[in-house]
Amino acid sequence: MKSRKAQDQGHNPHLKATILQVVANQLRANDPPETRQTFDRLVSQGISAQDAKIYIAQAVCVEIWDALYNKKPFNRERYLKNLKRLPKEPLE
Repeated sequence: MKSRKAQDQGHNPHLKATILQVVANQLRANDPPETRQTFDRLVSQGISAQDAKIYIAQAVCVEIWDALYNKKPFNRERYLKNLKRLPKEPLE
């Protein structure tokens, strides 16, 4: 088990796994279909499947952050806009 200091310097592996599971669920359910379209587009650009999921997870994180910290509902329009921007960083 990593020390608390080591965890603070990196990322939370449990949180990362959870967010990547959200991406996997979206891909499996094809909901929204833009997630699969984005994944396929990124892979066709030569990005590995794992990295494509990480890029998509960035857009998911924007929505999670807004929901938790700003008490706002899921913003589908922004999510789709951020998927379209990938591999550039999501906005907002």
